[in-house]
Amino acid sequence: MEFRIWMSLSVVCLFAALAITPPTYAQGHIIVFDAPGAATVSSPECAPDCGTLPLANNDWGVIVGFYTDENIVPHGFLRKPDGKIISFDAPGAGLGHGLDQGTVAASINNLGVIAGQDQDSSYVFHGFVRYPNGSFTTFDAPGAGTGAFQGTVACYLNLEGETAGFYIDGNNVFHGFVRSPFGKFTSFDPPGSVGTFCFNANGLNNWGAVTGYYVDATNTYRGFVRQPDGKITAFDGPNLIKGGFWGTIPESIDDLGVIGGYYHYVNDHRPHAFVRYPDGTLTVYDDPEGGTGYEQGTFGGRRNLWGASTGGYTDSNNVGHAFYRSPDGNFTNFDAPGAGKGPYPQGTVPYSINAWGQVVGLDTDANTLNHGFVWWP
Repeated sequence: MEFRIWMSLSVVCLFAALAITPPTYAQGHIIVFDAPGAATVSSPECAPDCGTLPLANNDWGVIVGFYTDENIVPHGFLRKPDGKIISFDAPGAGLGHGLDQGTVAASINNLGVIAGQDQDSSYVFHGFVRYPNGSFTTFDAPGAGTGAFQGTVACYLNLEGETAGFYIDGNNVFHGFVRSPFGKFTSFDPPGSVGTFCFNANGLNNWGAVTGYYVDATNTYRGFVRQPDGKITAFDGPNLIKGGFWGTIPESIDDLGVIGGYYHYVNDHRPHAFVRYPDGTLTVYDDPEGGTGYEQGTFGGRRNLWGASTGGYTDSNNVGHAFYRSPDGNFTNFDAPGAGKGPYPQGTVPYSINAWGQVVGLDTDANTLNHGFVWWP
């Protein structure tokens, strides 16, 4: 426990000791970027995931994600705060022309360690950890299937080096897992689950608590939090839709155990963002510019430790936009330059927020090609 406390506070203390402050920019400063070698046109084989797709950032401003090249090969990337981008491929990743296999970097901690997954030439998924020196550890969860589109998907990484995600067994059933820094696996499924899933980047805190969602027998998405001792608590948004693969989608958990996400409300079929506190209470909120029609509204709710959050909303014209919500509940809405103005998949989608409030994500242009962005509040 003492080690976890030290690890949780170490970066904050280091920032203070070095007098590090976040960079100063004009309010709402945004940079759009593309990985070198990223495709310049969208292709049916990878759409809507063609181009550059950032998925996570750490408190030092390092960004990770993946991009597809002109041969429709996904590669992981690391973008440094100075804008330099390093491309990498996990050992064994499929690199065949037009096959859309390859490498996805899903999460990065404050030590620069990256977790993600690759898909090999037989379309089997494998988890990996990439270290700052460029070396890799690859792994497969016990019980993971070895057929096409089966295997191990790593979603989360914390400061201690734990990873979490899901694996797909030989019967195509999804299960959750936690992997210790020393390679020990623990498999889990919430009671009543017929499939356990995770979101990218922010669903594992430095204490080892995991959040995600599962599908029950009624085809309802339900949220869960798994404590380090293995206790699992399921939860739902208030008056959520049941069945039809609707429900509750948690997206992040901080070191205080506060969870952010969204759910679909039964009366209007709209997504609403929520904050869930450790005592089980929920606060629901909506972006004031979100639409009120079917499947319009507020998605997301990825939070940092200080209570700031980011997510997306769909307006009355079905166009997607990003928001930053400050700890006092005020919204700043923004769009990346070049984002398409048409319905999904066009628009601006944020994926991660760090301790400084720096938001990273992607914008999809009018030609359904993705570009990365980083935005400062």
